[in-house]
Amino acid sequence: MQTPMAASSASGLLATAALVVALMLSGTTTTLAARHLADTTPAAAPAAVVLGIPAVPKPPVVPTVPAVGALPPIAAVPTTVPAVGAVPPIPAEPTVVPAATTLPPMPSVPAVPAATLPPMPKVPAVPNAAALPPMPAVPKVTLPPMPKVTLPPMPSIPGVPMPFLAPPPSA
Repeated sequence: MQTPMAASSASGLLATAALVVALMLSGTTTTLAARHLADTTPAAAPAAVVLGIPAVPKPPVVPTVPAVGALPPIAAVPTTVPAVGAVPPIPAEPTVVPAATTLPPMPSVPAVPAATLPPMPKVPAVPNAAALPPMPAVPKVTLPPMPKVTLPPMPSIPGVPMPFLAPPPSA
C-alpha cells in the first residue's frame, strides 16, 4: 500500500512528464512553422536611410607633427649624495615597570597512571645477501631487421592544407 507522500510524489512526477511532452510537441510545430515562414518570405530589401537620424560623423583629421630638430642634452645626475647635517639622537625608551599582580596558584594536573604495555613482537631477521642464490642469466633476444616500407604519395585534397613534411628518420 502506498503512503500519501508516495502518491503525491507519483502524481507530481506524472504531471511533470506530461508538461515535458507538451513542451516538446509545441516546440517542434513552432520550429516547422518558422522554417516554412523563412522559406516562403521574400528577401528583405536593403536598409534605406531613415530620415531624422543623423549619419555617423567622420573622425577629425589629426594634423601631422613637424619634425623636431636636436633636443637639448639632459642634465647629468649627480652620483654623490650631499652630506646631511647632524641628526639628533633617538630618545631612550622609557622603562615601564608593570604593577605587581598576584596570580592564583596553578591547579595541579592529575598524574597519569602508568600503563603496562605488551612486549613488542620480534621482527624476523633479513637473510644475508651472500646466502641468496645467484640471479639467473637473462637470455639476449635479437629481432630480425625490419623491412623497408615505402608509402604512396599523399593525395592533395582541395581546401585541405597539407601537413608539414616530417624530417627523414635518423639511421
